[in-house]
Amino acid sequence: MAVEQALRALTRPVLVLAAGGTISMRGERAMPSLDADALIASLPELAAVPELSAETALALPGAHISAPAALGLARRAVELAGSGTGVVITTGTDTLEEIAVLCALLHDAPAPIVLTGANRPASAPGADGPANLIDAIALAGAARAAGLGVCVCFGGEVHPAMSVRKTDSTGPAAFGSPVAGPIGRVVEGRLWLHALPIAPPTLAPAELTHRVEIVTTSLGDDGSSLAWALGAADGVVLVALGAGHVAAPLLRVLEQAAVPVLVTNRVERSSMLFDTYGFEGSESDLRGAGAVCVPFLSAAAARVALLCCLGAGLDRRRIASVLAGYDAA
Repeated sequence: MAVEQALRALTRPVLVLAAGGTISMRGERAMPSLDADALIASLPELAAVPELSAETALALPGAHISAPAALGLARRAVELAGSGTGVVITTGTDTLEEIAVLCALLHDAPAPIVLTGANRPASAPGADGPANLIDAIALAGAARAAGLGVCVCFGGEVHPAMSVRKTDSTGPAAFGSPVAGPIGRVVEGRLWLHALPIAPPTLAPAELTHRVEIVTTSLGDDGSSLAWALGAADGVVLVALGAGHVAAPLLRVLEQAAVPVLVTNRVERSSMLFDTYGFEGSESDLRGAGAVCVPFLSAAAARVALLCCLGAGLDRRRIASVLAGYDAA
């Protein structure tokens, strides 16, 4: 078979690091049942991979993974990749993009870390996990994936960790990159790349125990939700309207923030203006209120980034510096 021929040509050892999720689930009401060894054993094609190993880290639905567990999983993946092994993390799609961002902010070695999973249980008709796993292993072991960093391989597409978002709750094309688009594809076990993502900053959080709230503004917002979050949390992600707009009452609350605030937009293809509008609460006011603008991160990605920054002991000035690449310059 064409896929097996391509898998035989892989030049990098690959380890499947299983963390549960739908890809591991079976049954009338799906529950985790396949560990890393079972996932590999279920696909005879993988016998063609020259150096393939397996390790089970977690056996949880994505929604059950805690921040400390995610940090442990990311650290293990980074440790393995640092030794030259391509790593495939199989995990639940509910929180896959957050784990991808966490790995990306810790990883700085040439060997790639690839995340994949499934939107349909392994026992369901048309299960998408097997194809995704084969594609992810092909990507992780490919010579041309050196320096790719952390990415998500799903539905045949390759997406950078920092820009990927879950875009479909149940269908097989679960992930997309609305702002930047996919950077490549895997076809019959062969990798095609048309771009390499800019490497994110490398952080070393000691822990992920800070509290970071996400506040999404909407019609008629009086700022009370943001005021509560600023008083209860160590940091806040504010999801603004349009191209960086908020109501005047919320702006006045934001101007008094004593904890770091990251600002992104609720628009899927997000970007933020600088000086087009002049009404109170427009983008120039928001930029002048002391928040760190990261419009090219999703709210989920921004929250993980802020957790990592706080866990690494960074103050607001350093946070703004390390995350400057996620705003237009």
